[in-house]
Amino acid sequence: MKHAEWKTRRHRKLLGAAVDENTQYDRLYEEAELAHDLGQLVYDRRAALGLQAAYFVAELTGLNTREGWPDGTRLIVRRVKPSGRQIKKLTGFERKTGWRYSITATNIGRMWGIAGSHQPQFLDVLHRDHAEVEDRVRTNKAMGLHNLPSKSWDVNRGWMLAANLAADLDAWLRLLGLHDVDDLADAEIDTMRFRLYHLPARLTKHARCRWLRIDSTWPWAKAFTVCRQRLTGLPALT
Repeated sequence: MKHAEWKTRRHRKLLGAAVDENTQYDRLYEEAELAHDLGQLVYDRRAALGLQAAYFVAELTGLNTREGWPDGTRLIVRRVKPSGRQIKKLTGFERKTGWRYSITATNIGRMWGIAGSHQPQFLDVLHRDHAEVEDRVRTNKAMGLHNLPSKSWDVNRGWMLAANLAADLDAWLRLLGLHDVDDLADAEIDTMRFRLYHLPARLTKHARCRWLRIDSTWPWAKAFTVCRQRLTGLPALT
């Protein structure tokens, strides 16, 4: 049901006019009222504590008058206070209002088994979390996918396979061995190369044992040894 239909039924109901029974409308309108009341309570509490809201989320689906949109498309708008580096990129409307706006178009109505998945706030968080995927794509480009080495399809295919394997190993290394190291868990790939991957060390054998010799003055020697111990301590696949 569109926003215009909601308003029409609501006005007719307030004026005492006869309104056809519609259980879907009643259920959706009740959910909207509960969401509004909850948002108002949160806003009032933040205002009482002296906390200013940093962003707001709303749905503009019912206000969209443009044609050609696929059925089921929802428009979720988010406004935030712009940072210093974003000031120069603001539009005239954004400069006038003092907010930076972004709109997400999605066809997600409700995710089965997830309460509240139809709410605009849930969809906003869901799509913003997708930035992690884009971040990994940027990392993959830095690990070899930005430029292909040959005009040959087979050579480039092998190159992409090797680059993707390297990106997967990098991701698993951070997850299994560096998850609690703040300056390495989310570090850029160039930083990882300098601190760990190109580490000045030697792996030697003596008395039927392998010895890892690392310069004790290297700032990330401990992080490397802890990571190596965690990875070598994983159970072998059988």
